[in-house]
Amino acid sequence: MTTSKLRPADYLIKILNARVYDVATESALEPAKNLSRRLGNQVLLKREDQQPVHSFKLRGAYNKMAHLTPEQLKKGVICASAGNHAQGVALSASRLGTRAVIVMPTTTPQVKIDAVKGLGGEVVLFGDSYSDAYNHSVALQKKQGLSFVHPFDDPDVIAGQGTIAMEMLRQHQGPLDAVFVAIGGGGLISGVANYIKAVRPEVKVIGVQMNDSNAMIQSVAAKKRVTLPDVGLFSDGTAVKLVGEETFRVARHLVDEYMTVDTDAVCAAIKDVFVDTRSIVEPAGALAVAAIKQYVATHKTKGQTYAAILCGANMNFDRLRFVAERADVGEEKEALFAVTIPEERGSFKRFLELIGSLPGGPRNVTEFNYRMSDSDKAHVFLGLSTSAKGESTKITANFNKNKFQAIDLTHDELAKEHIRHMVGGHSAMSQDERLLRFEFPERPGALLKFLSLMRPGWNISLFHYRNQGADYGRILVGLQVPPKDDKAFAKFLETLGYPYAEETSNPVYRLFLRS
Repeated sequence: MTTSKLRPADYLIKILNARVYDVATESALEPAKNLSRRLGNQVLLKREDQQPVHSFKLRGAYNKMAHLTPEQLKKGVICASAGNHAQGVALSASRLGTRAVIVMPTTTPQVKIDAVKGLGGEVVLFGDSYSDAYNHSVALQKKQGLSFVHPFDDPDVIAGQGTIAMEMLRQHQGPLDAVFVAIGGGGLISGVANYIKAVRPEVKVIGVQMNDSNAMIQSVAAKKRVTLPDVGLFSDGTAVKLVGEETFRVARHLVDEYMTVDTDAVCAAIKDVFVDTRSIVEPAGALAVAAIKQYVATHKTKGQTYAAILCGANMNFDRLRFVAERADVGEEKEALFAVTIPEERGSFKRFLELIGSLPGGPRNVTEFNYRMSDSDKAHVFLGLSTSAKGESTKITANFNKNKFQAIDLTHDELAKEHIRHMVGGHSAMSQDERLLRFEFPERPGALLKFLSLMRPGWNISLFHYRNQGADYGRILVGLQVPPKDDKAFAKFLETLGYPYAEETSNPVYRLFLRS
């Protein structure tokens, strides 16, 4: 498209006259009470996740389509989208009685594909990113004579998104220090920045991108649009390789500051939003909250007022496991370690006692993975609860001081993503091994009770535990128990009193863990 010469004052008029409320609602601006208390600053959440399609995108889509001629609407519309814009176009098309062809990347979450089809959109899957889908949609547009509804690079779309800022400034009359806005192609931040800078120019507009999808930040730095060779797909709603011409022009002049956040920080922010709202936003929807937390930590602000736009909530249910796994690491409420302990009697118990006496108070063991592999030493993958950022370094030093060689894995992507699930395997040393699944009560001392009741001659050859947030923990334990001790072992299990199931005959154990 040709870059427009519209000024903030021109966009102000377009935003004030935008047609969005045939399909969109005026979303709430709510205080995040828990997060505000933790940060010492007031945090306001603009609840675009509560729109009919769980995203802000229907505003710009409908405003664009409402400006099409009857002849154009008769032929139909087409768009390229990672999902949320697609739903906005599909819903708008159904309200306006026109055909909608939606080209989506093959990486689009199924929940978004199903939602578009449910709204009557004709879905075409093509390419790995928005840019790939866009190029294909342009070819289809020419072939079928459809009107293109751009997800971000169009003044009418930008004006539709700008109504969010109009609502925010009407809803909050008091001090507002900064508004944090997620950036994909730049339509949302362009609309927000145009309105805020025309009405309240003292309010900072801060753009937020994923550290692996920062096309706008790179473009502003280079003073020209930069095409990224690849983009990260965790935040699929902002996975754009090339920002728009018009959005780049607006953003480079009106946005005050840019920030990047990483996957762990976004997972932690999704949890923060859930704690305050009981709603689950998608990764793109949590970018602004992650940035506020990072901004406060960097600038040490107190008593300020910040607003975050929760721009979407189309989250694949299957992704929740990953988000929950990484949220505590992102908040640095969990630290991960590789610890080497001597393979000798009592060392396991001594190590657990050391954990219980670490500086900073009692710590919960969140994960413990071990498989016997060496006659001299054992390698343990360990997770511990922490209460403040930077504690993992101090804990590592404490382990090393007490002769337990430790490596801090808290920021190691390989460890967090893969190795934690792969600790184990066959062991030629695990003679007379019996495998049992236990349910331990989630309270301090449960594991020490287990170790104290064990006979000294029974060796732990395998141990796996991961805290799942329940009031009991599921533990898998391999114990080397000579056949002559079978009666004593049965007595031990009875005295222990923890629910258990023996898995020594399980074929999965024999295939993957037993030599």
